[in-house]
This record gives sequence, structure tokens and C-alpha cells, in this order.
Amino acid sequence: MSQLGQLSREGLWSNNPALVQLLGLCPLLAVSASVVNALGLAIATLVVMVGASTTVSMIRHQVPSAVRLPAFVMIIAAFVTCAELLMAAYAYPLYQVLGIFIPLIVTNCAILGRAEAFASRQPVLPAAIDGLMMGLGFGAVLVVLGALRELLGQGTLFREMTLLFGPMADGWRLTLVDDYQFLFFVLPPGAFFVAGLLIALKNSIDQRLEATSQPKTVTPREQRRVRVTGTIK
Repeated sequence: MSQLGQLSREGLWSNNPALVQLLGLCPLLAVSASVVNALGLAIATLVVMVGASTTVSMIRHQVPSAVRLPAFVMIIAAFVTCAELLMAAYAYPLYQVLGIFIPLIVTNCAILGRAEAFASRQPVLPAAIDGLMMGLGFGAVLVVLGALRELLGQGTLFREMTLLFGPMADGWRLTLVDDYQFLFFVLPPGAFFVAGLLIALKNSIDQRLEATSQPKTVTPREQRRVRVTGTIK
């Protein structure tokens, strides 16, 4: 349980691929113009990361070190192909919107980095949990970034969710500001700006938590005690 908690904490917060490792920024910044785009890519990345980490851990003793990285890339590419085919079959409109960024999951350094640094050295269960938590951490940042950009850029939330969930998502759209568009947040510069704010917010929270967890140090001035002695005549 302690290892599970540590893996969860690292994947979701302390070693988050997007906010700490700063990996996978290309799809993170390019696709996150809306919640539906971000959620679609987050689900695909999560499936690939869990599958790749589990498979790498299963074959870690059979793959020679000389061909380890090419073998890991082939495994990741196989799962990316599966995710791409599934999205094309069940969410084809969203698949057309995401376009090249689905195949580009193969080049996501967060997936390959965790496969090399963790999954190739750990048993199957910890590797699968690590892949799950890292995928959830990356996906959470992706969805939050998409929600902020959609809200600040278009004044809506959950627009065009039918691309992923079909007709059942017709009434999910929330319009907070009518006839509003701020092009800066829709374009890539807005993605850099919002991502920088999220990173700064996380660093600020970490600093506050670290400051509150440290014991208060007593200064020499506070240690001084003035003793007044004397006699009253």
C-alpha cells in the first residue's frame, strides 16, 4: 500500500509528466483548445501508457539491452495503432479533429521515459500502476488546460462533446458568456501562457506545503530571556 500511494502521488502530483518532467508538450499544447479534444487525447495516451508499461515489464528479462529501446518503441507503436483504430471506429469525428496527434503519441517522451526508467526494472503490477497514474496525471493536466482555454477563449465548457460521446452529449454544453471569443487563448500562444500559469500554481502550492511541513526555527533573539532580579527597599 505504501508503494501504491507513492506511485499515485508521483504520477498525479510530485512527478507529473506535464507539470514537473515537462514531457509530451507538443500534443499537450497543440490539442488542448477544448475539453473534448483534450479528453480524447488523454484517454488514448492513458491506454497506451498502461499497455506499454505492462508489456515492457512482462518482457524485461527477454529483451537484450542492445535492442531495448527499439523494442520499447515498437511496443508503444503497437498500442498507439490499437488506440488509433479504436478511435477511428467508435469516435471517427474526433479522430478526424485530432489528426496526426494520435500517431504522434509514439514520440511522447513521457511514455518511453517511464518504460525505460521504471517499467523495465519493476514487476508487472507496479509497472501497470505507474503507467496508470502517470497517464492519469498527464490526462488531468491536459483536460484542465483544455477547460481553461475553452473557457477563456470561447466562453463555453464541454462544447462539441458529441464528437466523443455521441448524441447523448447534446445537452452537456455550458455557455457562460454569449457571443464571446478571445483568439489568444484559442491559438498556441495561449496554450503556453495557461500551461505556464498551471506550472507556477503547482510550484507555489509545493512551496507552501513545504513551508508548513517544516518545524519553526527559533531565532537567537527569541531564545533570550530577560531575568530581572533585585530587592525592594
